[in-house]
Amino acid sequence: MNPLLLVDGYNVIGQWMRVQKEGWPIDQARERLAHRLSEYAAFEGLDVVLVFDATHSDRLTRTEEKIGSLTVVFTRAGESADQYIERMADSAPRNRELRVATSDSIIQTITFGRGATRVPARELILAIDQSRVKQRAAIAAPAVRGVKAYPIYQRLPPEQQAALERLRRGEK
Repeated sequence: MNPLLLVDGYNVIGQWMRVQKEGWPIDQARERLAHRLSEYAAFEGLDVVLVFDATHSDRLTRTEEKIGSLTVVFTRAGESADQYIERMADSAPRNRELRVATSDSIIQTITFGRGATRVPARELILAIDQSRVKQRAAIAAPAVRGVKAYPIYQRLPPEQQAALERLRRGEK
């Protein structure tokens, strides 16, 4: 079972210096955060739930959209992201690693008491950036493919290697 990361979306956006520096509108910041978290979740082997408040909107229902290992949640009117995250922390199986990303000290304390690891928003942003560097390095690394990548192949005599190569190519 993959570790579960619960993210208070607006809290993280508020701590993300690049948003202020580049002046992204809130919808663009939400979209970029979701995209980055989707990549982060896939590369790091996490299940991520990104939660956005709707406490000041007239949204009648909660919406959830699943994108690979990322679930984006918009809470309903009167429900804060903090309340949703608390419920998710309560309902998570005790044997599952749980992390909560927020800089809200009250939510950090509450979820820590429920067995979650606290991840301040700025640390999450740093972890995402570091993961992107590792992803790019992995993509740029020359990949060794095919039969020759296996150590046992390299221990075969040259005539057997040649015979296997002919078989692989469909030659006689």
